[in-house]
Amino acid sequence: MGGVSLLVVFAVLCLTVFALLGLTTVQADRRLADASIKAISDYYAADCEAQAVLARLRAGELPEGVERNGEYYTYSCPMSSTQELRVEVRVWGEEYAILRWQAVPIGEWEADDHLELWDGVMF
Repeated sequence: MGGVSLLVVFAVLCLTVFALLGLTTVQADRRLADASIKAISDYYAADCEAQAVLARLRAGELPEGVERNGEYYTYSCPMSSTQELRVEVRVWGEEYAILRWQAVPIGEWEADDHLELWDGVMF
């Protein structure tokens, strides 16, 4: 009777641990999916804004925030606090060519050159 009870307690404990591990995995996957949804919706919102600016450029307008250099126009649309969509187009008459349509990080990149290596000496 004692061995069977011990085996049942061990099986219940194992099942509980596996259930908690499964729950943790599901929560992590959910956070990742939510972050992906936000990133994709931010990109498409910026893409829609960039398309609207391009339509205004093709109509002959010069929207605020657009830099002009002859037939070349450059502008950017914010995606998040760390990224923006940068666009460069050439518009001549009714025709246009998209030269750049790229999501790029904003801000300065700082390299982390600090690397602690073990020199073989015990503390």
